[in-house]
Amino acid sequence: MEIVAKLSEVPNFGKKVVSVSGREILLVNIKGHVYAVENECPHQGSPMNAAVVKDGYISCPRHGYRFNLTDGTCAEHPECILATFPVQLNGDDILVDCSGSKKD
Repeated sequence: MEIVAKLSEVPNFGKKVVSVSGREILLVNIKGHVYAVENECPHQGSPMNAAVVKDGYISCPRHGYRFNLTDGTCAEHPECILATFPVQLNGDDILVDCSGSKKD
């Protein structure tokens, strides 16, 4: 795991794009619980940093595919899975493990 950002840099219900091991990762903070997902929709590659986050899901801004923030699944389109990554908080540090993607 590597430190990718500070919790104070990702506002509550906010997002932040970081680069980890050559990948663009989107951090999403929901009430102090941070999720890390690939910043590219698996459907057609739309950037997820413009996505809407609601009720534990992130919705692609292009076609509205809704992905579970925990495991990246999309109930409406099960063939599309958004890569998710393990996250740890250590004080104000956000650590992400890109080798542990739930999609790769």
